[in-house]
Amino acid sequence: MNRLNRREFLKAAGLGAASLAAGGCLNTSRTIGLPDAGKKPNIIFIMVDDLGPEWVGCYGAEDIKTPNIDRLAAGGMQFSNAYSMAQCTPTRAALLTGRYPWRNGWVNHWDVPRWGAGCHFDPKYNVTFARVLKSAGYVTAAAGKWQINDFRLQPQIMKEHGFDEYCMWTGGEDGNLTRSKKRYWDPYIHTKEGSKTYKGRFGEDVFSDFLIDFMRRNKNKPMMLYYPMCLTHTPFTSTPAEPNVTGKYARHKAMVRYADYILGKIVSALAELRIRNNTIIFWTSDNGTVRSITGRMNGRAVKGGKASLAEAGVREPFIVNCPSLVPAGVKTDALTDFTDMMPTFAELAGAKLPGDVIIDGRSIAKLILGKKKDSDRRWIMAMGFGPAGIADGRVKTKKTFTDRVIRDKQYKLWVENGKSSKLFEILSDPAEKNNIIDSSDPKVAAARAKLEAVVQSFPRTDASPKYDPTPPQPWDRKPKTTKKSEKKTGN
Repeated sequence: MNRLNRREFLKAAGLGAASLAAGGCLNTSRTIGLPDAGKKPNIIFIMVDDLGPEWVGCYGAEDIKTPNIDRLAAGGMQFSNAYSMAQCTPTRAALLTGRYPWRNGWVNHWDVPRWGAGCHFDPKYNVTFARVLKSAGYVTAAAGKWQINDFRLQPQIMKEHGFDEYCMWTGGEDGNLTRSKKRYWDPYIHTKEGSKTYKGRFGEDVFSDFLIDFMRRNKNKPMMLYYPMCLTHTPFTSTPAEPNVTGKYARHKAMVRYADYILGKIVSALAELRIRNNTIIFWTSDNGTVRSITGRMNGRAVKGGKASLAEAGVREPFIVNCPSLVPAGVKTDALTDFTDMMPTFAELAGAKLPGDVIIDGRSIAKLILGKKKDSDRRWIMAMGFGPAGIADGRVKTKKTFTDRVIRDKQYKLWVENGKSSKLFEILSDPAEKNNIIDSSDPKVAAARAKLEAVVQSFPRTDASPKYDPTPPQPWDRKPKTTKKSEKKTGN
């Protein structure tokens, strides 16, 4: 198998042993030449899987070093108030469409390759940012984890979603689990040539090599690259840089370090191709760390919050960097959530948003380009976790009005079972231990009223996924499931 020794790992990441020990990393702010006037910027969106800020150095992580991520933040803009949704599917659908789960219907997790039942992310009803950017002349590519279509039934679906080229882990395909469940060593990957096992390879190397090759072939065109990584999701594994590491925590740390290395590898490639200064990199995570892992951040223990509406589940590390376009050394408390990416990418690319689709997000393009000091948002929202249900032959949301959280820069409101249940002053209480919802303090009461007014603006019934069903398959999940299977909330 392809394995890096420590020296090769450091060299490939642009590091020396001394610089790693000192917390140094690849210098992403080196001047390579300003982009041509009027040239559209390249956009790369990198999304790690299951990684909260408690495992990122620049956010105060105490148990690990992430030098490339830290350098990206130091040379760009670091957000402290960025929300994803609480779990895989709701985050990805909201990100791709710019629409909240209660509108796009992907409120709950649905593992399409494993559970099927005719449900899929249907391009007939879901317009992605890739399709929007293609209309503005961009070439597009995706690599990593998709999991909202079954490539056996829809081998060309990535192209329908707007991606010219793609290199995707298939997701665990029920009926083909022995091969398809592998995303790290010997990964099972789908491209335009079909799906196959990459024997002796490590998945993240295959994905990053594919993206770098795509950039090399298209460096003179405006590019949009979407890289939803497989790292750092379970199963806990060794990496090419640390092939002999064992134990849950040791392997988790090795996986985080390899995600950091992959970022450095991509940034190095951009520099070599002399397009670094015209490429805006977004780096973030899809939801919090898996709950079995606890890290330390800024002097306190933080238990992983994946599939939870706690800050550890939905507040993500979020960094934007481009040496010639994004101001360096900025730490912002501006509010943003993943629905903002569609309009942001469109504004950066000079693309028009679809006129017949309601987009919930708001562009933060002017903020990240240094033309504004704050975003236009006064609140952000997160929701969505746990498997969806099946009723009347359709995959549907589990609740009429799904639990959610709404927050501004200071206060966070929990809405559970359709009612306001908790309110936290998030600046002084980031662990959400002191529920002040019944406080008589006029400021607290005003904050509650403000956030409850936002909740009242939402439809009282959440949408379910909209799709034309794919043909029935032997592995389709049936309407009734056991408690044991319900706990398997997917990959």
